Amino acid sequence: MLSKLKTGVAAAGTSAKVLAGAGVIRPYSPVTLARLGRTVLQWGTGPAGGFTSLAVRSPDGIGLVDELGQLTFGEMHARSNSLAHALRGLGVGEGDAVAIMCRNHRGFVDASIAAAKLGADSLYLNTAFAGPQLREVLGRDKPTVLIYDEEFSELVGEADVDVRIVAWADSDAVRSGSGGEVPTLEELIESRDPLDLAPPAKHGRTVILTSGTTGTPKGAPRSEAGIDAAVSLLGSIPMKYGWRTHIAAPLFHTWGFAHFALAMLLGSTMVLKRRFDPEGCLEVVADEKCESIVVIPVMLQRMLALPQATQDRYDLGRVQVVASSGSALPGDLATTWMDQFGDNLYSTYGSTEVAYAAIAGPSELRRAPDTAGRPPYATVVKILDDQGTELPAGRSGRIFVGNSLLFEGYTGGGHKEVVDGLMSTGDVGRYGEDGLLYVEGRDDEMIVSGGENVFPKEVEDCLARHEAVVEVAAIGVDDDDFGKRLLAFVVRKDDTVSEDDLKAWVKQNLARYKVPREIVFLDELPRNATGKVLKRELAE
Repeated sequence: MLSKLKTGVAAAGTSAKVLAGAGVIRPYSPVTLARLGRTVLQWGTGPAGGFTSLAVRSPDGIGLVDELGQLTFGEMHARSNSLAHALRGLGVGEGDAVAIMCRNHRGFVDASIAAAKLGADSLYLNTAFAGPQLREVLGRDKPTVLIYDEEFSELVGEADVDVRIVAWADSDAVRSGSGGEVPTLEELIESRDPLDLAPPAKHGRTVILTSGTTGTPKGAPRSEAGIDAAVSLLGSIPMKYGWRTHIAAPLFHTWGFAHFALAMLLGSTMVLKRRFDPEGCLEVVADEKCESIVVIPVMLQRMLALPQATQDRYDLGRVQVVASSGSALPGDLATTWMDQFGDNLYSTYGSTEVAYAAIAGPSELRRAPDTAGRPPYATVVKILDDQGTELPAGRSGRIFVGNSLLFEGYTGGGHKEVVDGLMSTGDVGRYGEDGLLYVEGRDDEMIVSGGENVFPKEVEDCLARHEAVVEVAAIGVDDDDFGKRLLAFVVRKDDTVSEDDLKAWVKQNLARYKVPREIVFLDELPRNATGKVLKRELAE
């Protein structure tokens, strides 16, 4: 009992220190403190409680900037109240699901907060879905309402959801309300008074979909993560209260959503653009005077692929944190970015199911650009063999993670493998003698070539370091002599480098059996909306 008490006190002390350092713990008047306490007690720490508390703490603070302008935290609170009343009138109640298929704009935020205020689940749909994927997910999870941007009207046309709402209208007809029977979010918000709602008896869940690179995405629900989620990130990534943050990563993605959630605690101004454009990203960060940027690695690649004169045109001197996650940083991308824009890059390794497993800051990435970093606060990462035994540093095995953020099991049934309370990430990796975690690849991507284990990621990283290579992906294919060999797909800067040149490059840097059997040149790699390469399409 005493041991548990000491552990709890130590954890509380660590959390308080991290939150104070981030500026979250700050002085408020007794009246404001009382209102904040009541808000959190009633509404919890999810979107409903988080953004309601910001309306109490800083009603006139700018909470959001998008292509339509800006909204204060007070306005966001009022808008979500009105929308929640409208959704209730359309049949949404506690335990129901609201499907949201929106790009990064105020409609995503309005819908998320409103659903949470009703105790409904928010089901976030990938904006790059194909029709069959969308229909299968909606048929499986059966949302009461579907909220989507007008550009997806044809895609959702056959979806089996009776109640539909347009979140972002592109055409004048839909924007004016004369485009048919489907109302817009703005119409619904304007139709109801922004009266405060009674808190639901049970809080809704956040349902993030897996990336779906190998089939139909699975729903990974998670209840409110509480303060541990924020402390895990803020203990390793030095973001501060009141920063202006450009969330370029899709909000429906685990990483984009994490910073949407973090904004509730930090009182961040979320700067949003519906579509990512490499130069546009640099421009909005400079123009909006952002202190942090939230990205996926392919976005960094595309900004660094801009002409040098274009990169130099934008002053990112205010940026203190570039928070990257979603996939590994290929080759020397980390050091290339920091050489150009400063030592501000933080790379997070994790998954939809386990959240954050390891974080690498600028100093770690300078020493080892391919590292995943170290486990953050209140997170355990172990390397286990096939029998579940922990392996020492230097030995490769399966990566298992333990924290308070593990998901609850897929909405369609099934779960990730769990050993002694630790959940599998599906990756293989090792700890180095430097104490850093290194991810070697997906356990289902490893091939045996001539009796030797080969992970595509090692070869991909090697090729990515060649000055003529823009991006690369490799897959295993059958080979009569070796059983399996790698087939690499390369996007190059120009045609001055040949297949033989790149094979020779791999041979110079890696063992001979890791040299790809063949290298195919492409104009671009197929990717989903979260930037992950669709290797099943390459295999086909």
